[in-house]
Amino acid sequence: MPTYPLLKILIVFAGVLLLNRFRMSLGLTLLAGGLVTEIWAGKGIAQIGHDLAGAVSRVELWLLLVNIALIAEVGQHLAAENNARVLINAARRWGGRHGQTLSLVMIPAAIGLVPMPGGALFSAPLVAETVKQESWAPGWKAAVNYWFRHVMEYWWPLYPVVIVTLSIFTIKTWQFMAIQAPFTLVSIGAGYFFLLRPYRGQLLTEVSGMEKKESDGVFRAFLPVALIVGATLVLPGPLQLLFPAHRAAVSKMLAMLIGLLASLVVVIIEKKTRSQTIFHDFFSKKTFNMLMTLGGVMVFQSLLDSSGLLPAASEGLARTRVPVVLIIALLPFVAGLVTGIAIGFAGTAFPLVVGFLGLEGSGLFPLSTLVLAFSMGYAGMMLSPVHLCLLLTKEYFLAPLEAIYRYLVPCVVTVMTAGVLLHLLLRSFAL
Repeated sequence: MPTYPLLKILIVFAGVLLLNRFRMSLGLTLLAGGLVTEIWAGKGIAQIGHDLAGAVSRVELWLLLVNIALIAEVGQHLAAENNARVLINAARRWGGRHGQTLSLVMIPAAIGLVPMPGGALFSAPLVAETVKQESWAPGWKAAVNYWFRHVMEYWWPLYPVVIVTLSIFTIKTWQFMAIQAPFTLVSIGAGYFFLLRPYRGQLLTEVSGMEKKESDGVFRAFLPVALIVGATLVLPGPLQLLFPAHRAAVSKMLAMLIGLLASLVVVIIEKKTRSQTIFHDFFSKKTFNMLMTLGGVMVFQSLLDSSGLLPAASEGLARTRVPVVLIIALLPFVAGLVTGIAIGFAGTAFPLVVGFLGLEGSGLFPLSTLVLAFSMGYAGMMLSPVHLCLLLTKEYFLAPLEAIYRYLVPCVVTVMTAGVLLHLLLRSFAL
């Protein structure tokens, strides 16, 4: 059977998603899935142990875990009440008559600049404060908070899904950001058109100009984030020259680590002046579970590569008429829908997607394949009924799930359409 290796991979893929659906740790199920691929590839116990040791000892794995743990601390700083209040006032004053509308976009998006599990719960009280009147439907408020909370995750380099994606796809950070950034514009545009535009008259307000003191507060709130992003963009090249023996992924993560350490100096100074606790959640169960998931993603990717099933699956597909582009679109969508988290679709589906890139005669290219797979995976995640942000937002606003979906689905379909169109455009230029 020419597609037998592909069938093995798909069974493993389905098994990982099924076990995760039954509340088993995604990190552990990914580890188990990686080991099963090795076994089905005919590896012996000694070789499997060697491959597993190689996966666990990768430098980029440990850099990833350290970076994500430190990012969580920066996220707590940005979501602090004093910083959040500054953002509300700034958005209202910057927007003038449209300050209320700008607040509904800017506040969830700003909180979303630094990833944290269930981060929509941090922005929900601020959205509720912005539209306090009882006339606003709970489903609408929940959809606004949930949608705009996620508009930056397509390309923002602090997100685990971006870090994992960059470690799987061999493209430069600036290329990834440039090709994915349009999705943020599409998301904001879709959110405005479907969620805010119908109520633009009711959202008009009169607010005076912004005070300098508040402007300084915005700068202080975002300085740690700016340091991280700047280091992530500027330092990988020089670090690659200093350490040419390491993979490009190591340089990317090392650059982010340098930016994180610089940003934490600012966070620590700020917290000490306000007598706030430092590294409060650093050793929490929530952080541990997140690191376990990320570790499972990286080990799964490494074991899948070493199993040799992907090249065999590609050769099998080359002798069939199965449209590979459909597989590349469908796998991330299903993974996002079932897992409800971004690293769920990236960690499980993207190694397979990259494996199909080398398929002879497929007409696929790295950037065009990336935007299709990412947009579809993200659409599945945003629609997932097990997405933590969706569940927390639903509970906070006491909104029925179907009411939220009524506002959400047109926005998601818009992003999926944009992904297909951008894929076709990039493929026409062989990118």
